[in-house]
Amino acid sequence: MAGGWARDGAVNEQIDASIQDELSRMRARRTPQGESAVFCVECDEPIPEPRRLALPGVKLCVECQQSRDSRKNGARGMNRRASKDSLLK
Repeated sequence: MAGGWARDGAVNEQIDASIQDELSRMRARRTPQGESAVFCVECDEPIPEPRRLALPGVKLCVECQQSRDSRKNGARGMNRRASKDSLLK
């Protein structure tokens, strides 16, 4: 059910469009751009040619990329639902 002057389904269409826009921005930001580095910018080890060809614009070797990815996944936010539920008791 739409509210106001919006037609039925307009709100869901807007939500879906917003989600698709954000996914497109995330994919674009995640993809390396430019020329691949021959040596890793963090450890100065050579980056294998198959990796450079598979990921144009890559700047990190596999080990440094895995290390960076594991650091990103380690920081999690607070569980807001649990904290909200504890206030309702």
